[in-house]
Amino acid sequence: MKKFLIGLLIIITLFIILLYWSLNSTPKDYKKGDIIGVESLDKIDFQKTDSVLIAASTLYKGDMLKEIMQGEHYRAAWETPVKVPVVFLDSLKGGLTPVKEGGGMQTHSLKVLDKDGILYTFRSINKDPEPLVPDVAKTLGMENIIIDGISAQHPYAAIVVARLANEIDILHTHPQAVFVPKQKALGKYDDEYGNALYLFEYETEGDKNWTQFSNVKELVDTKDLQEIKAEGKKQITFDQNMLVRSRLFDMIIGDWDRHAEQWGWALQENDTLINAIPIPSDRDNAFFHLDGIIPSIISNEKVKPELRSFEETIDHMPGLVKRFDRYFLLHVPMDVFMKEAKNIQENLTDDAIAKAFNVWPKELYNLDGESIIAKIKSRRDNILRYAEDFKNSIDKQGELSEPIMGSEELELPENVFRCFDCN
Repeated sequence: MKKFLIGLLIIITLFIILLYWSLNSTPKDYKKGDIIGVESLDKIDFQKTDSVLIAASTLYKGDMLKEIMQGEHYRAAWETPVKVPVVFLDSLKGGLTPVKEGGGMQTHSLKVLDKDGILYTFRSINKDPEPLVPDVAKTLGMENIIIDGISAQHPYAAIVVARLANEIDILHTHPQAVFVPKQKALGKYDDEYGNALYLFEYETEGDKNWTQFSNVKELVDTKDLQEIKAEGKKQITFDQNMLVRSRLFDMIIGDWDRHAEQWGWALQENDTLINAIPIPSDRDNAFFHLDGIIPSIISNEKVKPELRSFEETIDHMPGLVKRFDRYFLLHVPMDVFMKEAKNIQENLTDDAIAKAFNVWPKELYNLDGESIIAKIKSRRDNILRYAEDFKNSIDKQGELSEPIMGSEELELPENVFRCFDCN
């Protein structure tokens, strides 16, 4: 009863604050990025320039009251101009052809195919949170509260994360910030996707292998992997060490949003066996940092336990355990977790961390670089304890009683994949 009353008090307090703040907030529209010193993009001949100076968004600029109530977050990083290359599909990677739209609830993305059949994607750096705004928030005029929450994400985190992943041999999608002007090569997607800032990266599905691993037949998402498993034609294992290492790395970088849709798999196949190697994707929430009165209430473990801010320590491990973890990692031995934690500690050195942040321009690094590095080092130094806590939390939550991807036919809780070399 005491916990219930505390939770109820938090919710009531949150509602009062939100209602008050809504009276002082004006909803703003999603933008694709702001090129510095340019009033009309239609007047620019992008064929004559190889780069642009662009801010990811000026949508999140705030005053002192806003920062107190909603948090300082990474507002400065979002509005800081950075120089990025201008790219054209007919020349990039030898020529790219648009295939289809993709993306999640916040990210606009366009999948493109090169002449060798390798699939890439342009993922919008600026986010469109409109689909996530519930009707009740719109009715109360509070949609700006939810939209503003995007400022807790660092717009260029994924680029640094890829360099950090290199140091501990974790696959990544090689993201690069680019500006895509309107162009004929976009075809029917020109109006929607032209004149915008993107992360250009490999796609985690496709018929052609772009990873360094050999004998890879195809790249698939988690849903397709489950369907292959359900067919039962071949025994499927997964690379347990790589997956455990990847999940512990998620904790090092504070990426709390690691649901099943954010994983691809490289399938190595022989006559009798398929081994699935995990490919993490979608690093929008790496370095996710919350402060301010409203976010602090929302991220309370009794309100939103999965919404964890990137601090020097992890304050609530159970909130970081996903259905994905209970599906794949429940039967992986503790010694694998400890082995991979030691692997991370030994290879993610201070020098390796500093080197990874060299990919940020000094304007970005001077804003948040040192504080983020300090948090990464602190989490790395404590990763053995976190690994043990993570495994114990998975074991405590136990077998799945619901699907990992919202489809009963793909649940398979009693028939999990075998891990490669499991004891």
